[in-house]
Amino acid sequence: MLNEFKQFIQRGNVVDMAVGIIIGAAFASVISTLVDEVLMPVIGLLIGGIDFSNLFLTLKDGDVAGPYATLEAAKNAGAV
Repeated sequence: MLNEFKQFIQRGNVVDMAVGIIIGAAFASVISTLVDEVLMPVIGLLIGGIDFSNLFLTLKDGDVAGPYATLEAAKNAGAV
């Protein structure tokens, strides 16, 4: 059984997939940081000094109906 697993791993497909997943996760982190720390502050400055850090849109109310004052309050109520 161990030999079969070794053969499966050595085919290359699994290794390629693992490398792709790792690169994808790193790329997602880089893009998220770029948007949060570089693009959104510049956009906020250009359109009138809006702070996007606590701006959110409620798609579905949680256990306690909104409106919610903060993003944390919405998360705690289970809102989406």
